Amino acid sequence: MFPITRMRRLRASRFQPLVRETELDVKDLICPVFVDETIREPVEINSMPGYFRFPLDMVADEAVCISELGIPALILFGIPQEKDEAGTHAHGDDDIIQKAIRAIKSEADEPIIITDLCLCEYTSHGHCGVVGSTHEVLNDPTLEILGKTAVSHAKAGADIVAPSGMMDGMVGAIRRALDDNDFRDLPIMSYAAKYCSAFYGPFREAAGSGYSFGDRSSYQMDPGNSDEAIREVALDIEEGADIIMIKPALPYLDIIYRVKKKFGMPTAAYHVSGEYAMIKAAARNGWIDEPRVVYESLLSIKRAGADMVLTYFAKDMAKTNL
Repeated sequence: MFPITRMRRLRASRFQPLVRETELDVKDLICPVFVDETIREPVEINSMPGYFRFPLDMVADEAVCISELGIPALILFGIPQEKDEAGTHAHGDDDIIQKAIRAIKSEADEPIIITDLCLCEYTSHGHCGVVGSTHEVLNDPTLEILGKTAVSHAKAGADIVAPSGMMDGMVGAIRRALDDNDFRDLPIMSYAAKYCSAFYGPFREAAGSGYSFGDRSSYQMDPGNSDEAIREVALDIEEGADIIMIKPALPYLDIIYRVKKKFGMPTAAYHVSGEYAMIKAAARNGWIDEPRVVYESLLSIKRAGADMVLTYFAKDMAKTNL
């Protein structure tokens, strides 16, 4: 009790490095990259100021830049020239993600290339799976396509595949497809607890993945559910996930904490486009100190239990010499 105990004793700046409980390091970060088959110059994303879609012939340069900043990994999202109802251009050998992987690998062995494995960027309706005659998203027919897509990414040279569609059984289907094609050592980072969130809005502009009908609540999780997240994560681990992810990050810090405590698995969290856009908007109005708010936000995600954070602020944070 005071005055014997004085908590401020160790808050002097010279003591803080000794007692700091949580650290944020550039090696904790994963940088999202959008590669667009329809453009010839980088295009700034209107709802994500300072963030760009890159043409295929510039994606390797962006990867080299990310690597030189010390960021260990990037995650690729593709915008194809053509879309159809079945997402055909997700899994062709010469489709946009496959070409982007090869382009990056031809320039550098680093960073680690993670590929987002979902159909929403490739389907004309914008949903994450095959759609039936009554506009329902069909789970089981989608699994075969996800398996084919994972194999095509692996053949192109992807280091990790990251299924994000929240289809039941997706991790198991992808694991079997990879194993059957001699990619047994390729890890899977599963978007295991992905919520049906309003924070994804800017991403839909960035990736051209807005849906033409309904919403994604029949396959993404209800924001009010916590125990369901634990079940989802447990199932994905049983099916062979090597890394599990919670998305979004800040509104679901409690989920990150629960998941890490219960499973002790390598855990990722996605600091999503809406979280980025809000900080950018407030900073541009002079309401907040952007670098400090970003640092505090990412640190809170680490403190909750995430081992790695996917964030659109990765390059900005790396430049601050974390």
